Amino acid sequence: MKLEQEVPDFSLPDQHGNVRTLKELTTAGPLVIFFYPLAGSGGCTKEACHFRDLQADFAAAGAAIVGISTDAEAKQLEFANKNSLSYPLLSDLNGEVADLFGVRRRLLAMSLPTKRATFIVGQDGRLKFELSSETNMNVHADQALEALQKLG
Repeated sequence: MKLEQEVPDFSLPDQHGNVRTLKELTTAGPLVIFFYPLAGSGGCTKEACHFRDLQADFAAAGAAIVGISTDAEAKQLEFANKNSLSYPLLSDLNGEVADLFGVRRRLLAMSLPTKRATFIVGQDGRLKFELSSETNMNVHADQALEALQKLG
């Protein structure tokens, strides 16, 4: 997917079993989507908690946050409860949305089904920002927030 390309609408269940659509999630403003490989792993916990800690800053920039992994809803709920994550964690069990964004792994699929990547989808449904970093967990939220402030 390329910048300014329209992102096709998708629907996935969140950690509470509620189906969320991209269209619904972008109704009020831009959406920051971060893909993470495995709920509860050390790196994913650090990344998700950094997004949590900056949640007020994202809200001030008019954006919502959503995390996506191939973990089941129950695992997402456990991850959210354990780390006080109040934003939606979507369950992409079959990796279809990961495929859409080009972050699904093929070689390491059993242990790490998706790459660690962050995207911003504008209220207009177009891709505005993308970042991929497997090892720097804080860069995802930091750079997404910086990009939102520039998008104004």
